[in-house]
Amino acid sequence: MPLSFLASLGFGLFSLAVLGSGGYLAWTWFEGDIVQNVDGTLQRVREDWRLWAAVALIGWSFLGRFLVPLLLARSDTERTRPERGAGEMIAGAGGASLYVETHGDAAAPPLVLIHGWGMDSTIWYYARQHLARRFRVIVWDLPGLGCSTADGRDAVALSSFARDLKSVIGLAGGRPVVLVGHSIGGMTIQTLARDEPAFFNREVAGAVLLNTTYTNPLETMILSGLVKALRWPVLEPLMRLAIWLQPLAWLAAWQSYLSGSAHMANRLGFGRFVTRSQLEHTTLLATRNPPGVLAKGNLAMFRWDATEALRNIMTPVLVVGGDKDIVTKLEASETIATTVPKARFQVVEGVNHMGFLEQAEIYNEAIGAFAASVQPAPEAIPLRA
Repeated sequence: MPLSFLASLGFGLFSLAVLGSGGYLAWTWFEGDIVQNVDGTLQRVREDWRLWAAVALIGWSFLGRFLVPLLLARSDTERTRPERGAGEMIAGAGGASLYVETHGDAAAPPLVLIHGWGMDSTIWYYARQHLARRFRVIVWDLPGLGCSTADGRDAVALSSFARDLKSVIGLAGGRPVVLVGHSIGGMTIQTLARDEPAFFNREVAGAVLLNTTYTNPLETMILSGLVKALRWPVLEPLMRLAIWLQPLAWLAAWQSYLSGSAHMANRLGFGRFVTRSQLEHTTLLATRNPPGVLAKGNLAMFRWDATEALRNIMTPVLVVGGDKDIVTKLEASETIATTVPKARFQVVEGVNHMGFLEQAEIYNEAIGAFAASVQPAPEAIPLRA
């Protein structure tokens, strides 16, 4: 999302400034000052404070990630982990190859989960654990992220993502699915409804839109006016620069991750309930995904709109928003809900854009109850290891 790009850029520059200051202090300590003694001899004098400050700053630059989450997040009762199960590769649209995993009983009603931008399917760790007891949960990596590839020129685009989603739905074996999308995942669902309404009404039993928007995210984020004014002179050139200079951008991203500055940037997407493993998981994924692909996705979102895409969709839709969301404000969710004939709207208090992580129990209960109402599931079964 564009706000994540701005936050990462700002804290990344801060991280480089800290590292540069440490290097400068180390160099000036080593050089010292040449002074002349009373007997005429020359002596190099070094100030110890420069050395200690340099050690502290350089140490922070490479070890800060161990301290920052302790200061910014709560301890965990259940840790989330970037773990994968057994997956497969399928052909997507626009030259993409998609990594897909399936969890739960093959005979259970199918759910397809679409993650947000900058993440991958491991971010659904809590949802997999909870929902796979009653449903067949299908998760996949968007093109260019995680284990999926985006080799085609048009692979990173919302229209292509919608066609990719259509391919993933095909894995359900003809059974109507419930789609669950967070952020750009919700935008992908709306794009599929806009581009192929007949397919959507026929193949989709229900849709869940989590903390998402219906148009260019610059229109529905905080400080929208300011950020829109920065789009052409600042944002677009910087994103294209990240594409052209991806190796350098990636190196800077990893340095920011090691210093903990990337954790500070990603903390802005959470409310007060965030835990340390959630912050670490989110930051790791945002760092290890290619900066050039992330920039292409952000540019694609600038040119996207699906206003009223769901107006003629007869499929039930659950819209969930967080009242503290600064990336896709609650008003965006409200607008979507007013345009859907069979909409249900739920507000989760105290959560930001990553609410499905920080209040996973509330979100997963809502998803499960909705899915069961539109596509009755069997009784919960123990989750096989």
